[in-house]
Amino acid sequence: MSLELFDLTGDVAVVTGAGRGIGEGIAKVLAGAGAAVVCAARRTDEIERVATEIRDAGGKAIAVSTDVTDDAAVEALAQAAVDEFGRLDIWVNNAGGSPIQAKLVKLDRAEWDRTLLLNLTAVWVCSSVAARVMEDGGRILNISSRAADQTVVGSGHYAAAKAGVNSLTKTMAKELGPRIRVNCIMPGAVPTEIMMEALRLGDDDLPQLEKALRLPAGRLGTPTDLGAAALYLCSPGASWVTGQVIGIDGGM
Repeated sequence: MSLELFDLTGDVAVVTGAGRGIGEGIAKVLAGAGAAVVCAARRTDEIERVATEIRDAGGKAIAVSTDVTDDAAVEALAQAAVDEFGRLDIWVNNAGGSPIQAKLVKLDRAEWDRTLLLNLTAVWVCSSVAARVMEDGGRILNISSRAADQTVVGSGHYAAAKAGVNSLTKTMAKELGPRIRVNCIMPGAVPTEIMMEALRLGDDDLPQLEKALRLPAGRLGTPTDLGAAALYLCSPGASWVTGQVIGIDGGM
């Protein structure tokens, strides 16, 4: 009974930004729990690698090159999931990020628009498309950031977008329930390529970052940590959980 609560056998999941970092971790954990996974991102070589590794491990996966800021591409992604696996049950909005750091009053307007388009508008578009395709029992999981509820000087544009994702999650959960559950994860310090680039950190800086954060969990996060949280929120075990925005951050 306990294992059945976290069994995704027969489910079909789309994971955006699945070519590396947190998205890769989520895709592999969901596949390990039995889901057929559609790995989506702009970098074709990366998602093909992830899909291949999932299949080599005995799972089901395909790669679909997708720019989530292109509405037609998002529609095509949802259709690809249905064409390949016959249905769509889970959609994880993970694609996002912003490598630019600047105080808000000095931020270039074009960068503000790009950041909101990728990190907020695309989440709304993807969720809307997914909701139209899903049948009863669908699950949408948004990946936000701890920046959404903390002050991060130089990343105010990114933080504002992620705060919008948190709000979007709660509203869509009410509008789509009980047919579809919608939840959100706010990752803490997970040294992905995007985080390292945004904070201008190298691998040699990580021990000092870990020491400075003094996380109660005693370490920085990993993509698998986020994958485990995603598995719970997308599993039958979380069938009474919706509209929640949860920090997965080592106690930050």
